[in-house]
Amino acid sequence: MKRLSLLLFIALLSFGSVHAQKFGHLNLGTLIAEMPETKTADTQITAYAQQLQKEGENMITAFQAEYEKAVQDLQAGKLAPVDQQNLQQDLQKKEAEIRGYDAQMQQRVAIKRQELLAPILQKATDAINAVAKEQGYTMIFDTSVFNAILFTQESDDVMAPVKIKLGM
Repeated sequence: MKRLSLLLFIALLSFGSVHAQKFGHLNLGTLIAEMPETKTADTQITAYAQQLQKEGENMITAFQAEYEKAVQDLQAGKLAPVDQQNLQQDLQKKEAEIRGYDAQMQQRVAIKRQELLAPILQKATDAINAVAKEQGYTMIFDTSVFNAILFTQESDDVMAPVKIKLGM
């Protein structure tokens, strides 16, 4: 009998604690987009991408000039067959470098984006964690992830307190 009473008591305690849980939600993507640091990072990423693009355009311009000169030399008969073949191989190599640069440029921009946005994401996460602890939330869900939460009965939108915590 004591054992049954103890189990019943534990069950009632756990049932009570389940109902005392507090859930919240916010759209992390929206929060990150509205942070002033994100606008600064976006400006830096855009400037970096434009700088890389300009370098790529300079490579293309130099390639086009070299190609046009090669065509003129070929039409004027200034190139021996061996020189023609060497020039063709050199131009093909430079063309491949330009194509490789484009892929490398995209990768470098993605790395820069990650580098600049990681501290912003960490700052937002720290603020969310602080609000969760201060206000007693058991879980806070990110509603920016499509179909991650299909149903929730009661949850608080914690966007406002998190923005306050971030000084926004």
